[in-house]
Amino acid sequence: MNQVRVRFAPSPTGPLHIGGLRTALFNYLFARKHDGKFILRIEDTDQARFVSGAEDYINEALEWCGILPDEGVGIGGEHGPYRQSERQAIYAGYAENLIETGKAYYAFDTPGELEEIRRSFEEKKETFTYDAVTRKDLRNSLNLSETETGDLLEDGTPYVIRFKFEREETITMKDLVRGEVKVDSNTLDDKILFKSDGMPTYHLANVVDDHLMGITHVIRGEEWLPSLPLHVSLYKAFGWKKSMPEFAHLPLILKPDGKGKLSKRDGDKGGFPVFPLAWTDPGSGQVSSGYREAGYFPETCLNILAFLGWNPGTEKELFTLRELVDHFDISRIGKAGAKFDPEKAKWFNHQYLQRKPAAEIAGLFQNDLEKRGIEADIGLVRKIVELVRERADFVSELWEHSAFFFMAPEDYDEKVVRKRWKEQTPGIMKELVAILASVDPFTSTNIEMTVKSEAEAREWGMGAVMNPWRLLMVGTLKGPSLSEMAEIIGKKEVISRIERGIGNIETRLSK
Repeated sequence: MNQVRVRFAPSPTGPLHIGGLRTALFNYLFARKHDGKFILRIEDTDQARFVSGAEDYINEALEWCGILPDEGVGIGGEHGPYRQSERQAIYAGYAENLIETGKAYYAFDTPGELEEIRRSFEEKKETFTYDAVTRKDLRNSLNLSETETGDLLEDGTPYVIRFKFEREETITMKDLVRGEVKVDSNTLDDKILFKSDGMPTYHLANVVDDHLMGITHVIRGEEWLPSLPLHVSLYKAFGWKKSMPEFAHLPLILKPDGKGKLSKRDGDKGGFPVFPLAWTDPGSGQVSSGYREAGYFPETCLNILAFLGWNPGTEKELFTLRELVDHFDISRIGKAGAKFDPEKAKWFNHQYLQRKPAAEIAGLFQNDLEKRGIEADIGLVRKIVELVRERADFVSELWEHSAFFFMAPEDYDEKVVRKRWKEQTPGIMKELVAILASVDPFTSTNIEMTVKSEAEAREWGMGAVMNPWRLLMVGTLKGPSLSEMAEIIGKKEVISRIERGIGNIETRLSK
């Protein structure tokens, strides 16, 4: 078997959808699994839809996820160039070859003429397709004489080159996901391969480039399955049947309710990203959210995508990229569409937030603190992260669960005050100040043992001590262990919060 060579071939027409990123991931995993090559090719033949910045976005998204190509745009390789607009001179000869062998033909029909024909069909409640039946009555080189065709070409008459499908043929294809697929050629239209502006269509450029780049497996989205009969027919028409790649068409990524393909609108409506990185539309200035900017880790994104259509055959759900390579088996890709689950995506991120080294999370959280104007020692931040991260799904949520470490409460939860602040509470809290002042060293273990011992000696219920103490420390009843919190905040600040809080609450209750 030749070395496995796969390619990810996006078009720079906008931001990369997570469906496209999944295609890149599965190509990457397949290549690495078989010690092959993963190639990035930019298919920019449709210049009318080209969007500035989209190519850079694609490269940045792949780099963020760690899906790094072996060859391609920005990397190079012996099969370049890897941007189709730079390969323009290649395609014309292949299109002409198909005409010479009778597999394609010139079509000179104008857009206006074709639109008029479509309307006439619609009036008869029929659908017009340019195929083996209708082409007999249209203006193309199959009906024109060689002289007429030559004159039109010499005069610069606009034309397209169309593939010529024969009637009454069964096109048999093999798909690694769907098995054998058969299509009746009578149902196919003569697709355009080449335009008079010198640019090929996707179909011709795709097949020619895959052949010249030695692609052994084409792994792409299900939306390209209808193009498979044409692509297989092109390989045969060029005489490349023996070197034709194997095909695998990935299932669609569906909306959370399973009703239709996942779109940007679904993400906007559901409050979750559908792009790996944030994207600003160069025309409208509209900003679309991205997984990176929303606080997801790249590992999360890879795990989410890996499970959309693929099953490892085990109960394991968290995989490193290396583990995904080791477990990946293309035969375990399903045919049915895979529903995107926003809550599962958050679950994945939560798992990685808990498993990553505390030092790494502390560094990320420290950046967030700096943006808030808070300077904190990294060692202190790490201790706080270890205490509160189990409550968060994202680094950005750590502030919500730890703000009280960095600033004393300015207000106190009224419901808690009404329920937990009793007549004897101020006295208990004042005695607690004296108890805490005596703790030395001021460690969580000593704090917990001393407070518990003194509370028992004074016959205080632990609720009568701990609830108002937490209220004075935090402003409400949330937060981690009080003794651990107190150690981090420090004796002086703990006592200050208690004393200030007693006065504030008592003043409010006296009004």
